[in-house]
Amino acid sequence: MANNVEEEDYGESGEDQKLPELKLGDARQAQSFINYFRGLPEDSQVIRFFDRKEFYSVHGDDAVFIARNYHKTMAAVKQLGNPPNTLAGLSLHRKLFETVLRDLLLERGDHTVELYEGSGSNWRLTKTATPGKLGSFEDVLFNASNDMQESPVVMAIFPSAKENERLVGMAFVDMTKRLIGATEFLDDDQYTNLESAMVALGCKECVLPQDGAKTPDGRKLRDVMARCEVLTTERKRAEFKARDVEQDMARLVKGSAEQHRGLGDTENAAAALAAVLAYTELLADSTNYGKYHLQPYSLNTYMRLDAAALKALNVQESKTDANKTFSLFGLMNRTCTAGMGKRLLNRWLKQPLLDVEQIGKRHDVVAAFVEDASVRQDLRFQLKRIPDIERLARKLETKRASLADIVKLYQASVRLPIITGVLQRYEGEFEPLLSESYTDPLKKHSTAEQLGKYEGLVETAVDLDQIEHGEYIIAPGYDPSLQKIKDERDKCEAQIRDVYAEAARYLGLKGQDVEKVLKLDRNPQHGHVFRLTKKEEPKYRKKITTTPYHMVETRKDGVKFSTSKLKRLSDTYVKLTEDYNTTQKELVGTVVNIAASFVEIFESVAAIVSQLDVLLSFADLSVNAPLPYVRPTMTSCDEGDIVLRGSRHPCVEVQDDVSFIANDCKLVRGKSWFQLITGPNMGGKSTFIRQVGVNVLMAQVGCFVPCDSADISVRDCIFARVGAGDCQLRGVSTFMAEMLETSAILKAATQNSLIIIDELGRGTSTYDGFGLAWAICEYLTEVTRAPTLFATHFHELTALASTAGQAPVHGPPRGPPVGVANYHVSAHIDEETRKLTMLYKVEEGPCDQSFGIYVAEFAHFPENVVALARKKAEELEDFTPADQQADGEVGAKRKRVSGPDDTARGAARVRAFLRDFAALPIDQMSPDEAVKAAEDLKKSLEQDAAANPWLQQIL
Repeated sequence: MANNVEEEDYGESGEDQKLPELKLGDARQAQSFINYFRGLPEDSQVIRFFDRKEFYSVHGDDAVFIARNYHKTMAAVKQLGNPPNTLAGLSLHRKLFETVLRDLLLERGDHTVELYEGSGSNWRLTKTATPGKLGSFEDVLFNASNDMQESPVVMAIFPSAKENERLVGMAFVDMTKRLIGATEFLDDDQYTNLESAMVALGCKECVLPQDGAKTPDGRKLRDVMARCEVLTTERKRAEFKARDVEQDMARLVKGSAEQHRGLGDTENAAAALAAVLAYTELLADSTNYGKYHLQPYSLNTYMRLDAAALKALNVQESKTDANKTFSLFGLMNRTCTAGMGKRLLNRWLKQPLLDVEQIGKRHDVVAAFVEDASVRQDLRFQLKRIPDIERLARKLETKRASLADIVKLYQASVRLPIITGVLQRYEGEFEPLLSESYTDPLKKHSTAEQLGKYEGLVETAVDLDQIEHGEYIIAPGYDPSLQKIKDERDKCEAQIRDVYAEAARYLGLKGQDVEKVLKLDRNPQHGHVFRLTKKEEPKYRKKITTTPYHMVETRKDGVKFSTSKLKRLSDTYVKLTEDYNTTQKELVGTVVNIAASFVEIFESVAAIVSQLDVLLSFADLSVNAPLPYVRPTMTSCDEGDIVLRGSRHPCVEVQDDVSFIANDCKLVRGKSWFQLITGPNMGGKSTFIRQVGVNVLMAQVGCFVPCDSADISVRDCIFARVGAGDCQLRGVSTFMAEMLETSAILKAATQNSLIIIDELGRGTSTYDGFGLAWAICEYLTEVTRAPTLFATHFHELTALASTAGQAPVHGPPRGPPVGVANYHVSAHIDEETRKLTMLYKVEEGPCDQSFGIYVAEFAHFPENVVALARKKAEELEDFTPADQQADGEVGAKRKRVSGPDDTARGAARVRAFLRDFAALPIDQMSPDEAVKAAEDLKKSLEQDAAANPWLQQIL
């Protein structure tokens, strides 16, 4: 299996590089384990780890997989047992186990993990986790150095076909945020709506009915899962029964039963909901009752983005990125909180807003922070000291929090008044919005009735003075029994110090010599003992071997001795310490239970602070970009145009040694709503069309945009087809992948979408590619009518601008013309040296020539190859048959005999011919009349072709 994780991610240094020795006991125990392992059910998606206390082991195919992908060598695999009944085995130390676990569940997302505990043949499964159900391993996966990147979502799908339409029932569970949602919708045969929903919700795992993989629809569903990198889990159809779904939701969901009443009426959604509840086993744990929230979901809630668009626009981080600014997320992530802001930004980038008013509110907040640098910088300084409240609240709610977690939440709570104080310093025009959204809610949560009580609990229950020394303990005064034990232990410790002082006097030690010569040690084996260094021991040997003293042990660090009195006091001290720890553990549990009552308040605070963090990140990015970003003017989908003046690509302009050339983009209804962009390779076409998509996405997320000015009509979806690759595992070629993506655009795009297409038709012959490109362009201009950027090397497509507004091929007119306009990226060729220079400017009009051979020269092709290429290109520039050439020589140099104008006029004449032919009343004519009418139409076409070289080629 392929793995993109770099080897150094798993490398260790020093002793950690040495693998633990794989020991399974004697031969009988080893054979017993082998028999047990071979009895486990085979499942290629499951990786099984065995906890052997000091290390972990994997076996069989799992050992081979781990060795290849993480150890990067098969030498680490050992064969256990005796031939022929042997079993491959591999050991992992704890740190590598945790790293592999994170990669399998968080990065790759294509495996289930099982952990077994036991020995010999007596093993039991203790923990299971999938990319969507991480609960068993949350403590291992997320710690101080590993934040939760995004909240994993488990989804269930139940599709059905009705009258050539697919009705999809979808339900999802977010076990971290405790959210449940369900909906159903109509979809096309490529499941484009489902793909958008999976992207928006951040789905990690999907439950599907069994036996569907062999059907065409089942295969398409699994292709969607593969594109979205979602783990597919199959369950019996019996689990997709919605008999008790309303009762189940009544137990799980907090609040009135009215909000989830009627779920059973949506048959497919209810079936999916029943399946996802059964899979996540939420009802088996009574602590989930009344803890979940119902989250409504509709396809029209957010801008729809599919996996192809995310990839084309480089929205998400990739392991292959040389630096974080290669992706939009990496560039925009300037969040300060420990994980909360990062997760919210990740979610926002997949869920751009559609409501102009909501977008405007986010822009207002960003504008306020851009305007007031002092407030912005002070807020960021304070937020850097805010822990991951979301994750800590989750641990608190599940009773897995420690005193350290309790204190971190306390530290966040006492910082909230400082944050509100900074917010109150802002006095600009957006002050009412900041107060309503952030200042007032945070003030409310900081009152004595809310988090003030939590702070009082922590200050009373926790010994805050000991935190400086790295100790998180209950304050002795919090409980009388704990105070009593502490007093007795302190008294015992004082008596031990007295015995130590007596020993020092007995040895004749005074002043500073006491602690230099005689040490008071304590260890688990011997308790409290006296120790003399080896150097000093000969001086006092006779005394320390005389009653009441006796030798305990001699080691490199010195000689240890004791007395019966010291031993008795030490045993008492150990007993009191155990009682103290036991009592403290019980009190910690009590404190955690009380603190858990504040979880809802902390969750509300986390939502406010994380949103503040992301908008501050937008403001910081907008101010500190190479050129400051500007606030876009937003209009609704059916109003306005998309006009970006001096637009730039935010990720490209920040790369080293890049002097970015800004360009205008004017997608104007009726004039340039559909733009054909031609020009040389490497001239900037792809960057230009992508930066338009990125700018629109950033604006609808709520960020300012890298432009001189921007007017943006909100888009309900961005479709992007900017390159495809083979997928041999799914049997999909480059061209087929391209056609599937384009098919999804033609079926799902609306006039409110934004379409970006780059180099369509490259994967097949020139004739087929051009024909497909032309037909697709006509469909997009006549039927879809969405703003479109279409970059191409088919210069003949520029003739579309001349045919726009004529009678449509695809039925009656659907409104005013969309407006087709030609643009090109400019380049300069030196007349003397023939050297090509890219200018990276987008200008009006079509490109009048191809530059492929010049690009080949850039790649240092041999001169004779370039010369022959130029000769053959000139010969093939016109496709007139050889017997019609002027000189009659096969292979002779031929000049272009038809230009864009000829193509436009010829195409219009062909349209008219087809329209007239289709209008013939064939059913009312005799065969002879029909033949004569067709011949007349053909004769008229041939007469017109005499003056049109393009028509001559067609005929």
